[in-house]
Amino acid sequence: MSKGLPLLWLLSDARNDAGLEDAIAALPRGSGFVFRHYHLDADERRERYQDLSSIARSRAHTVLLSRANGWGEDGTYGAQRHSDGMWLATAHNGDEIARAVGNGADGIFLSPVFPTASHPGAAHLGVHGFHVLAQQSPLPVIALGGMNHERARELDWPRWGAIDGLVSTKSA
Repeated sequence: MSKGLPLLWLLSDARNDAGLEDAIAALPRGSGFVFRHYHLDADERRERYQDLSSIARSRAHTVLLSRANGWGEDGTYGAQRHSDGMWLATAHNGDEIARAVGNGADGIFLSPVFPTASHPGAAHLGVHGFHVLAQQSPLPVIALGGMNHERARELDWPRWGAIDGLVSTKSA
């Protein structure tokens, strides 16, 4: 990998779709963008990816793709690698961290740190639990789950990502 792993990551979702163009453009140059958009059919998903990745590239962001490959992505996001580029694995516990490390991941999204709209009512790691698990990883760890700027300061961790926490949801 020629450039370092970004500190800030925006992940796409059906919930934040309407504000993604502005959110991607507002990220600091060289941030990361993970395209998920599982709610779209294959053709719509690829078209939306092309539109959003173009904006991300214009800001020198790293672009990862989930559940597909060969669309010009820098790598993949998820439980397993889908392309030759960077792979940022997802993990929720020590066993999944160990599996990602053993399978050659380049970094790990560790979640959920805080309560999150993605998994309402689900258990979360909390600040202490996150730090205990993150310190077990020899790979860079990205905090995910209920994250926003305020919670990132509370967590005191350099790398974090968000779905809702980086996108304005105000309606027009």
